[in-house]
Amino acid sequence: MRIMQISAFCGLGCIGRIALGIHSVLIEDGHNSIIAWGRANTAPESVPTIQIGKKMDPYVHGLYTRITDKCGFGSVRATKDFLAKIEKWQPDLIHLHMLHGYYINLELLFHFLKERNIPVVWTFHDCWALTGHCPYFDVIGCERWKTGCHHCPQRLHHPTSWFVDNSEWNWNKKRELFTSLNHLTIVTPSKWMAEIVANSYLKDYPIEIIHNGINTQVFKPMQSNVKSRIGAAEKKIVLGVSSTWALSKGLADFCRLAEKLPKEYQIVLVGLSEKQIQSLPRQIIGIKKTDSIQELAALYSAADVFVNPTYEDNYPTTNLEALACGTPVITYQTGGSVEAVEESGAGAIVERGNVDALAEAIIVMQDFGHRQPLYQCDEKERNLEYLNLYRRAL
Repeated sequence: MRIMQISAFCGLGCIGRIALGIHSVLIEDGHNSIIAWGRANTAPESVPTIQIGKKMDPYVHGLYTRITDKCGFGSVRATKDFLAKIEKWQPDLIHLHMLHGYYINLELLFHFLKERNIPVVWTFHDCWALTGHCPYFDVIGCERWKTGCHHCPQRLHHPTSWFVDNSEWNWNKKRELFTSLNHLTIVTPSKWMAEIVANSYLKDYPIEIIHNGINTQVFKPMQSNVKSRIGAAEKKIVLGVSSTWALSKGLADFCRLAEKLPKEYQIVLVGLSEKQIQSLPRQIIGIKKTDSIQELAALYSAADVFVNPTYEDNYPTTNLEALACGTPVITYQTGGSVEAVEESGAGAIVERGNVDALAEAIIVMQDFGHRQPLYQCDEKERNLEYLNLYRRAL
C-alpha cells in the first residue's frame, strides 16, 4: 500500500505523534508511507515528509481567517502546489487528520479527492469538520451544527474571527464538500465523538472507533525522587497536565480547588507558561511544559490522583497516561474524557464546573498504591487497527 497522511503537525503533539506512529507501523509491515504537514514537523529526518506551503503561509491564512471567518479557504497557491505533489506520489489511500491549522484549502483538496476517486480515511480529533466555526460546542450547549450554523456564539474563539460571522456559509460549504466523496471512512477516538458524527450531515458514511493510544513502555508505574525535587515529599499530589492551559482546560477551577483541599494535598500543574506560573496561588506548584515523556511518567507515578477538569475534549491521552502509571483519574462529565475512566473503573466523574464535588472526590479517592497499571491503551495496537482499516478501505 501507498499511504499518505495529511496533518497540521508531524511528530508534534498528540495528533503529530499519532501520524508518526501510524507511519512506523506501515513501514514495519513493508508499505510505502509519507506524511504531509502544514504547521510543524519534529519527526526524525528518516521519515519521508512533504511540507504544505512555506513558513509564512499559515500566518497569512490565519490573518485571512480573522478577517473573513473562512478558516480552511485560504492557502490557494500552497494547496495547488501540494496537489501536484500528490499526483506525483500516487497514494492508494489518503488519511486526513486536523485540517483547520491555516495551511490547506478545503475546496481545492476535496474537489481533487473527488475527481481522482481516492479512498479517504479521516480521523476526527475534534468537531470542527461538522460546524460552521468551532472545534467544540458542548460547553455552551449549542446544537446548531445539526441543522445549520448561524450567528455563532463562539466567533471570537479559535479559529478567531475579528469582524464577521460566516458560520452559515462555512457550514453549508463544508457539508457540500465533505459529503461529495465516494470512498470516505470516518474514525473517531471516542464513542462520544462517534455519536456526534452519527447525528451530523456525515451520518451516511461508515464510522469506526479507534482510541488514541500511548507508549505503555514509558507510561507505567515507576519509582523516582520527583516529589522531593518539586518540594512536595510529604504531600499527597493532585496532578494536572495539559499541553496548553487554555480556559477550557480548567485552570481557573484548579485555582478554586486549591482553596478547598486540606493542607496535606499539593496541586501540581504541568505545561504552564511562565506568566501563568507567576499568577498561580501559592498552594499550587507550576511546572513548564516538558518534552521528556520519562519525566511526565515519573510525575504521573508520584501523584495520588490525576485531575482533568476539562470543559471540552474528545479522548484525552493525559487520562490514559495517568491510568497507565497506576494513578486514578477524576474528570468532569465532558465529551469523551469520561470513557477511559468508565472503562478502567479507576477514578471518578463529577459534574462539569462543580469544584466542590471535585474536592470531595479527591478526598475520598481510594489509594491504589501505584502497584500496577490501571488501564492500558497501547499506541502500537491502535496503529495496527488503522493498518487493518486501510486494508478494508482498499
